[in-house]
Amino acid sequence: MEQRDIDYIIKAHRDHSVRADKAFRKWDGLTPYHIHPIWCASMLATETTLDETVRHEGIQTLLYHDVLEDTELGLPNWLSGRVVGLIGSMTYSGIVEEIEKIWDQPEEVRLYKLFDKTNNLLDWQRSSVVKHERYKLYTASLCDDAQINFGKLNIVKIARAVLSG
Repeated sequence: MEQRDIDYIIKAHRDHSVRADKAFRKWDGLTPYHIHPIWCASMLATETTLDETVRHEGIQTLLYHDVLEDTELGLPNWLSGRVVGLIGSMTYSGIVEEIEKIWDQPEEVRLYKLFDKTNNLLDWQRSSVVKHERYKLYTASLCDDAQINFGKLNIVKIARAVLSG
């Protein structure tokens, strides 16, 4: 994770959000949105048992994963074509499409989605019970998939604790 990436993400979400409310997390309307991708990437960086390529590409993918959906800035030209492709594989029109199509994506994309969904569940204070339960089931499936494909990871432990709490 380089400083230019952090600066870019902060600028993208703070100054170039598609709507003013997109600059902040939904759950409280106060937390700057850029905290979310930075949290996801930082948590992935601690998974030292992962293959170094999966970690390096994942850190960049998670940092930039919401730029295309939530900002007007676009992606910087220093990202590799592979990372741009991974970001594209994480981008959907909504949760229903994502749940349907994520299983066709590479296992590392599903892993990266687990970081994204876990952080979202940590933030969710209010949502419909049906939507929240569907989201929890989806996250539990991502946990199972990550454990099968990547072994024992901290994010699986964290996600399972969030899901049970």
